Amino acid sequence: MNVLVWVVVGILAYWLLAVTLDRQGVLPEWVHVSGPLLTLHTQKGKRFIDWLARPKRFWRAWANLGLGLALVLMVLSFLFVLLSAVLTIQNPGTTTQVSQPRNILVIPGYNDFLPWEVAPEILLGLLVGLVVHEGGHGLLCRVEDIEIDSMGLALLSIIPMGAFVEPDEDAQREADRGASARMFVAGVTNNFLVTLIAFALLFGPAVGSIGVASGAGVGGSLAGSPADEAGIDAGDRIVALDGDPIESNDELQNVLANDTSEQVTLETSDGQERSVDRRVIVTAALEDSALEPGDEILAVNGTSVQTTAAFDEQLRAGGERVTLTVENDSTTYESEIVAGGRVAVVPDGALSAAGASSGDDMTITEFGGQRVIDYEELGDAIDAHEPGETVTVVAYEEGERRTFDVELGKRDGDAHLGVQGYPGTDGVSVDDLGVRYYPAGNYLAVLGGDGNVDGMTTNSFVGQTLSAVFLPIAGISSGGTGPLPFNFAGFTENIQNFYVIDGPLEFLGGSLFWIATALFWIGWINVNLGIVNLIPAFPLDGGHLLRTATESVVSRLPIDADFALTKLITVSVGLAMGLGFVVMLFGPRYLF
Repeated sequence: MNVLVWVVVGILAYWLLAVTLDRQGVLPEWVHVSGPLLTLHTQKGKRFIDWLARPKRFWRAWANLGLGLALVLMVLSFLFVLLSAVLTIQNPGTTTQVSQPRNILVIPGYNDFLPWEVAPEILLGLLVGLVVHEGGHGLLCRVEDIEIDSMGLALLSIIPMGAFVEPDEDAQREADRGASARMFVAGVTNNFLVTLIAFALLFGPAVGSIGVASGAGVGGSLAGSPADEAGIDAGDRIVALDGDPIESNDELQNVLANDTSEQVTLETSDGQERSVDRRVIVTAALEDSALEPGDEILAVNGTSVQTTAAFDEQLRAGGERVTLTVENDSTTYESEIVAGGRVAVVPDGALSAAGASSGDDMTITEFGGQRVIDYEELGDAIDAHEPGETVTVVAYEEGERRTFDVELGKRDGDAHLGVQGYPGTDGVSVDDLGVRYYPAGNYLAVLGGDGNVDGMTTNSFVGQTLSAVFLPIAGISSGGTGPLPFNFAGFTENIQNFYVIDGPLEFLGGSLFWIATALFWIGWINVNLGIVNLIPAFPLDGGHLLRTATESVVSRLPIDADFALTKLITVSVGLAMGLGFVVMLFGPRYLF
């Protein structure tokens, strides 16, 4: 029985018990059962809110600031959903893990991007977000002289889900449109303020006190690989190879790339030494390749290989087409690949202008007279030339060997071939350990605003915020490759070994990791809570703002049916948003 089934069964059992007790009159008057939610109502706290609302001019100015931002974001969210739906209809593509319906639910352990281990931090972020959101509504109610019937907590079973404020309906209807709009927008304005504070603390002192530990971080090992057989797995940090210190992922990979020893001894940060028998393992391969991750390459053109250094040597000696002897689940077979860098030709790029078919894949084996056996070598060869130079490119396209004379383009001041590359040889990446390296420094750079990582500009607060929102789905979005191959859920226990506490908050010790993770999820949840609530559809705040704004505009028109027109506009926008979401979420799987 999976997690969702247990959650649903638990909620239904709780709901049945709560309804039974409520009907029998066992529950006190201040406890209400509202579907699966239990709400605790109180009159306490009103005096505090009245006191807090005294500087009315300040709070109105604050709400007006939020109102301007909210209206812009509301319009942008509407246009974004409609555009995304149209693009989905035009090009449905394939269903990705990001668009799975299960990932809409904020349930740690069930949502693919919300692991169980950060459930406390996620619940804290959700609780903070809901409290400040509803608190904002209550505060502006009193600023605008709207009476509050009650306040309280909402619980799902025994789990606090947030706070609520119930304004008096008659007083709310009597309030003018400006007062109502400020009251509705106060919640999301507070959410954005909390986001600003949480991320400012995270990006500044918290991340500023965290550094990358020396050694090579292991994000995981392929099943049956040499690393797996030696007991090396996710969370381990390799600090030495055959007694020589290792400082980083790149250093370990470079040492192994030039070492033909068939057996090495690796030391991890916990002091353990592990003997590893190296074998050439496929770590990634394109879908059209006959090879799959986990395959072992035994030989190249009949010559046995056990290390990546030997593999590369045989690729160079074997010519442009080579035959690999591969073992998969004790089955041995042969597969031919082109020993070069696999690329996709970019439309209107330099290679396309030279006659290559735009959008097609090809494998380049020679660039400017230099033999290249993988995309990494191709990139180095391109960097060695200047924009405007004409070079000869030899490539294989659909099995046919072709030659192009290419005038190199220019991008960011460097030579540009006009291609997008796939790592490895002919789109096949290999490793003689079978390790997926964890680039701890890249995630720290994103949060710390250190330049540009994976195309994300992080040298501004807005850039850092957008990048932080993306991090929980980074690994899925990148296909597990590139500078950010893993989903980032905060400084969780399984990656803390890759970092050290060193900075102004060093006195906090290991608790800084929990603080940083809590700040990450408080900021992440509040910014998403604010954006979701601005969707112009009922019963969200955006729906109420849409109605208020529409009434304000329609009331100035020389027509009598202002109520009917207002209803037509708001309902139409809400239906369009709903339909847009359905197309975005379910279109690639069910509709097209």
